[in-house]
Amino acid sequence: MTSFIEPLAQESTPSIIADKLRKAISHGELKPGAQLGEADLARKLGVSRGPLREGMQRLTQEGLLVSIRNRGLFVIDMTPEDVQDMYLAREAIERAAARRIIAGDHEAAGKELLAIVEDMATAEGDPAAVGELDIAFHERLVALARSPRLSRMHQTYITETRMCIHALEATYTVSDVRVGEHKALAEAIRAGDHLLADDLLIAHMDDAVTRLTTR
Repeated sequence: MTSFIEPLAQESTPSIIADKLRKAISHGELKPGAQLGEADLARKLGVSRGPLREGMQRLTQEGLLVSIRNRGLFVIDMTPEDVQDMYLAREAIERAAARRIIAGDHEAAGKELLAIVEDMATAEGDPAAVGELDIAFHERLVALARSPRLSRMHQTYITETRMCIHALEATYTVSDVRVGEHKALAEAIRAGDHLLADDLLIAHMDDAVTRLTTR
């Protein structure tokens, strides 16, 4: 597995440090509930504590780290309520994106999404690869709406989404179920069927929440 907690190859800044930590959280290198040891992280990243503290403060403001008095900083451990709330927000964004796509060149957009689905099918047997393609599908779905604001909002949930996607991997006994859900959605968008695409998106998000909160 790629390690994100390693010495920085360029001048260290709080934003670079925050990005490194963000990726380490989203890819599971820093586990939910893990305590962040300032001295250990500074050593591994090869940075001084000042920029590290600033970087960690950014993640605290983003809600990815939580400060517990007299104990320190910890990676968030998403509760069932957190999962439901995050997927509620994503559902609203992606439904809006799908509606806008279907009002435009939905056939071309659907074909782009189906290409990602084909890659998901090819990656069957590699849960990590399928997970990355799952995220790529939803990022592309929002990007195809050509709405900078929707894309920005969607990106604010990308780290939490990755945390959930990694947890979801263990709930699929076979990846064809996961591939099938994405294929049906892409085909509905390609066909310009807004009602079907809307229903499929809601069902897809509800299924993810159920899998994550009933483990």
